[in-house]
Amino acid sequence: MTESKPLVSGVDFLYVPTRDFERAAEFYGTVLGLAQSKHYGQRPGGEFETGNVTLQVIEAEAFGLEFHATPNPIALHVEDVETARAKLESLGVSFTADTLDSGVCHMAFFQDPDGNALCLHHRYAPPHELPG
Repeated sequence: MTESKPLVSGVDFLYVPTRDFERAAEFYGTVLGLAQSKHYGQRPGGEFETGNVTLQVIEAEAFGLEFHATPNPIALHVEDVETARAKLESLGVSFTADTLDSGVCHMAFFQDPDGNALCLHHRYAPPHELPG
């Protein structure tokens, strides 16, 4: 039997819309501490690196798109949710609820300045193997 590779091997980037790129760049770069790897220049947008997925932050309307805040959270991996949450709170970030312990991970939900949903996430239990 021949094993085939999956068609999709990963996620390269996630689109994050903004109404104000400079404000968003300050949040993603300074508050969250993500390295900005690209600045698009002629149109307001750029890319921020998380370690395994790039966040493409662009001023939606400047690219001919309607702005709609992302309602489903992007889970940002951290080693310690409570420590990361305390640091972000000290920088003025408000969280929408208490930190959640799901039984396999800790999560703390918040939003960027445009209302895009984000989440600090740390899995402390190994994922179950998929049947196969």
